[in-house]
Amino acid sequence: MSNIILKAENISKQYRLGTVGTGTLSHDLNRWWHVVRGKEDPYLKIGGVNDRSAKATEDYVWALRDINFEVKQGEVLGIIGKNGAGKSTLLKILSRVTAPTTGRIRTRGRIASLLEVGTGFHGELTGRENIFMNGAVLGMSKAEIKAKLDEIIAFSGCEKYIDTPVKRYSSGMTVRLGFAVAAHLEPEILVVDEVLAVGDAEFQKKAIGKMHDLSTGEGRTVIFVSHDLSAVSTLTNKTMVIDSGKMLTLEETNKAIAIYSQSHLRENCFSQKALLDIPSVTKVEILTSEGGVLQRNNGSFVIKFEINMPKQDIKNLALSFQILNHLQRPVLYDYIFDINTPICRVKGRNILSFTYQNLSLYKGLYSLKVHLADSKTRKKIQEFDCCSFQVEMIDQKEPEWGWQKNVCQYIDKGFWTT
Repeated sequence: MSNIILKAENISKQYRLGTVGTGTLSHDLNRWWHVVRGKEDPYLKIGGVNDRSAKATEDYVWALRDINFEVKQGEVLGIIGKNGAGKSTLLKILSRVTAPTTGRIRTRGRIASLLEVGTGFHGELTGRENIFMNGAVLGMSKAEIKAKLDEIIAFSGCEKYIDTPVKRYSSGMTVRLGFAVAAHLEPEILVVDEVLAVGDAEFQKKAIGKMHDLSTGEGRTVIFVSHDLSAVSTLTNKTMVIDSGKMLTLEETNKAIAIYSQSHLRENCFSQKALLDIPSVTKVEILTSEGGVLQRNNGSFVIKFEINMPKQDIKNLALSFQILNHLQRPVLYDYIFDINTPICRVKGRNILSFTYQNLSLYKGLYSLKVHLADSKTRKKIQEFDCCSFQVEMIDQKEPEWGWQKNVCQYIDKGFWTT
């Protein structure tokens, strides 16, 4: 017997921007008649996609287009993509909240979903009453829900407020209770959107552990959407990348994360024109451990600078740079001065390469800030920001203790080092 528990076939979802309907009754009837005969919408312009960064040029957009995948029992599938890519729309279709415009979903077993804060809860009912209501919606008997009740309440951490109406809960408490209900009422498929980001660090860790136990210990299927690539890497076996409503790839998680990062961040190389009569940095390139803009924590990392020298034998040049975190605060500083090591004494293009064997940075987004100056007079020549990269804790290995010093290589003939 096949162990495929969920299968999506040619899933597409179309929305109309602005008002509902075509604007006239005759057009609405015409559209309905085309749908009945299995024809395409006559009012849809060719090539319409869901790109939130571009101004709409048509009335209809495809939030999803031709999504095909299948999930096996006990598998954990991750779904990642930029805001507005179509992830939540796909989960709503999987959860039967909305219907696809074309295609169909085949499932075996019950589906429990946690799509947004307060999903499926009635604000006037207490936490305890909402547990029973959610269980009934999932098709469970009152006896089955009672058997799980104490475990659900304990996991949620809301014992003190369990008999208080949910409308008085904070968003974090609502998510705690919602996840506890969805995870403990034994659904065959658990669908979780980005809502876990609302909870605190302790609850996020507990929730990820619970989802892992559901898949490995109980054979449940989990579909997990998150912008936390570290959590996706830890929890999932396979990951789908969605961009503008289309599936870019569906494969092993680490490869999918690399593809997503490379499509999301494209600034790993920076170039600009040379300044007249004075030295200038004309190119900066970063070479990450995973290629593109994805950097593994404690992985190798290389920064290369191309410096144009208008004259020969210019002295006292100083190159320095900072690695900035997402708050634009420096986390690493490095430099090379001509007074210590003669550099860039050749007219034309000169290359500097900084190599780090084990770059230890916490997960997140980083960028470079570059400074070029005269070390003797301290006169600033250039200062600019460039190049971004993403650090992730992917397949983290035990660290090798000890300080690994960085190496700076200098080549005066104008080619990159290896």
